[in-house]
Amino acid sequence: ARGLQTLWMAYQPIVNPVRQEIVAYEALVRTREPSLPHPGAMFSVAERLGRVHEVGRAIRTSVAGLLSERRPEHDIFLNLHPLDLLDERLFAADAPITAFSQQVVLEVTERATLDRVHDVAGRIRTLRGLGYRVAVDDLGAGYAGLNYFATLSPDVVKIDMALVRNLHLDAVRRRIVGSLCTLCKGLGMLVVAEGVELAEEAAVATELGCDLLQGFLFARPDVAFPRVTWAPGLRDSVSVPALGRWGSGGGDASGLG
Repeated sequence: ARGLQTLWMAYQPIVNPVRQEIVAYEALVRTREPSLPHPGAMFSVAERLGRVHEVGRAIRTSVAGLLSERRPEHDIFLNLHPLDLLDERLFAADAPITAFSQQVVLEVTERATLDRVHDVAGRIRTLRGLGYRVAVDDLGAGYAGLNYFATLSPDVVKIDMALVRNLHLDAVRRRIVGSLCTLCKGLGMLVVAEGVELAEEAAVATELGCDLLQGFLFARPDVAFPRVTWAPGLRDSVSVPALGRWGSGGGDASGLG
């Protein structure tokens, strides 16, 4: 209860590094309750108490309030707990966030299972019918794997930071990220590299085909809306040895609109 009462949202920019433009912000839940030091702790407790829907509704109401008050021009990425897909209020035409659906990308993490959600594909179609776009989050970190592509058919794929970390130093990671970008582009999906902390990681991720980047290199999550620090040299092409056929270049970086 104290976690819900002190809930607030931090925002982190998602950027096009070539054009040096902010394309979107991801909304990240926070609370001032010290016994819930991170979002995972909050959702773990909410699951045990059967209050996941309550937390999800509070998050969506907070984001909708900001969109109504600030009217930002950027899109907003909003995380869904898998059980949120069972909440009828998520699909309600009169829910506060529905009014801004055209501006919202709903993220479903690959770390979690959708086994408890029946008719996932149908529910995703309903959300798309309301105007939302859908993203798969944390690709490469969980156990669901490429089955998420078949189930969700996302508009956006976010590559987990574990694959992005030291990307410029690790040939195996480069091949994995390059192959994921090739797959996603072939399916018409936009690719975001998460957890970018170094300019070298950003440059290589862009060269491999990631359309957009997110991470501490550009801004830490903060109250709406943090400014971006642009690392020098990201506009320049970076040559990475031994990329082979995975070094075919970046995507169209066309943004989300």
